[in-house]
Amino acid sequence: MTTTLRVVFDPSAPGTGPDLATASRELAAALVTTAPTGCEVRAIIPGDAGDDTLTAQGVAAADRLPVGSAAAAALWRRGLRAGAGDGLIHSATLAAPLVRHDRVHDHDQTVVTLWDVRPWDHPDEVSRTDAAWARAMLRRAVRHADAVVVPTHELAHRVAELAPLGDRIRVIAGAPESALRVPSDEIGRRRDLGLPEGYVLLSGSSAASDRLRTGFEAVATSGRDTAVVVIDAPDGQEPAIAELAAAAGLPERRVHVRGHLEAPDRAAVLAGAVALLAPSDGTAFPWRTLDALRLGVPIVAADSATHRELLLDGATFAPGDAGSLGDELAATLASTSAVERLAVLSADRGRAFSWAGAAERVWQLHAEL
Repeated sequence: MTTTLRVVFDPSAPGTGPDLATASRELAAALVTTAPTGCEVRAIIPGDAGDDTLTAQGVAAADRLPVGSAAAAALWRRGLRAGAGDGLIHSATLAAPLVRHDRVHDHDQTVVTLWDVRPWDHPDEVSRTDAAWARAMLRRAVRHADAVVVPTHELAHRVAELAPLGDRIRVIAGAPESALRVPSDEIGRRRDLGLPEGYVLLSGSSAASDRLRTGFEAVATSGRDTAVVVIDAPDGQEPAIAELAAAAGLPERRVHVRGHLEAPDRAAVLAGAVALLAPSDGTAFPWRTLDALRLGVPIVAADSATHRELLLDGATFAPGDAGSLGDELAATLASTSAVERLAVLSADRGRAFSWAGAAERVWQLHAEL
């Protein structure tokens, strides 16, 4: 008898940005390669998904919903299956048919994933529609999810404060995407992006929780005339981010703002950085920080529970104020030996994160359930 695990893949679900779409794709592919004997993986995809969806996931077969992404999200919020059926269902986001089912007698299971709590802690930073959908889906998870996966123990503590899930909260970290490798034409890619050589890298938006201004102030107070590159800027936020940099005392010539980059360009940008500065002290999963670990980029991070848990000795830490971060950045960049040492530690820690490892823990979770 074959056991089928069906994985929800809906890159257009509310609140699902590029990183979560990538996480869904990477996890599905890893579940295929790590499937125990007698197990298989199928995808659940919305009716309006492109024909290349299965190829992107590495999953050979799919159950296509009779409705599109927006309709499925709305129906799932109301507690309807939207054609998803039953059985073992896993989602790398909150998008899933969270409905009444019988795990004991019918062996049905539904597991969802929550990567951050911005809709609760920073509701002004997400659209009202996305925030309302996330809150409603977490309420449904309380009633019907067999487990809710989060990427860190720190986030598990926060989710436990938000929802009475008890021991149904499970911790399984994410990982960088498998395509993240420094390309042979990295110099040309940075040139095409209009970037200088040897810069401090930041990631984020103008949202207060990303703390870009703190990062800019840290660079300004470090005493080093280093260029700053910001990636993952949402469309249209370039002027707002430039204003934050100017308010922090960084001249326009030193600041380069770019949007979301696909893996080859992002790897090239990471490879050209002298350090990644991670000023955010929130509970959201720090995707770019793990990217930096994968590529052995020196990391200077705000001393937070999330960073401590994930980075361990793969980064250097400082209190989250601009002055302390600036001092630590200056110390890190003061000598070639310091940079090289931190790069080695970063790469060593990066080996702890893989989608294959995450998939094995997902299989174990469903077996335990």
